[in-house]
Amino acid sequence: MTAGWTEDRVGALKKLWLEGQSASQIAKQLGGGVTRNAVIGKVHRLGLSGRAAPSQPARATFRPSRPRPAAPPTQAPSAPRRIEAVQPRPAAPVPAPMPDLPGTATVMTLGAHMCKWPIGDPSSNEFSFCGRRSSEGVYCVEHARVAYQPQVRKGGKDGASELARSLRRYI
Repeated sequence: MTAGWTEDRVGALKKLWLEGQSASQIAKQLGGGVTRNAVIGKVHRLGLSGRAAPSQPARATFRPSRPRPAAPPTQAPSAPRRIEAVQPRPAAPVPAPMPDLPGTATVMTLGAHMCKWPIGDPSSNEFSFCGRRSSEGVYCVEHARVAYQPQVRKGGKDGASELARSLRRYI
């Protein structure tokens, strides 16, 4: 059973939260059965959203240290160097827009408004998607016509005779 949120605990919570400690760390420091979720709930009820610094878990780095180059022998200072004006770099070439050909999109290049009609065998390297601009939904106009076909009535019966036949089952 917890002792509840006393003024001292709330004050400690606010201080630790603004220092950037995590909810788990705060719960450990407060003790007395206070859980991480209790800390999170109290933080939200108090409206404490801002932090001094985001909480970062302590991580051990196992990178081998790189040898530092030896310092060059000290020499007399040389004459100041002349700084040349920096020439602006030419603008990066803008890639040409992809042609509106079916089969030009891959899983990695498929965007939100591109036709997602699969082309080819998914297990082959040549598998792709249509990739043309989709009008409404997930397919381009051409593939939407194939995917969404109107329902065809079977047989030559008119609607009235079909309705009469179905009602006879219930009479």
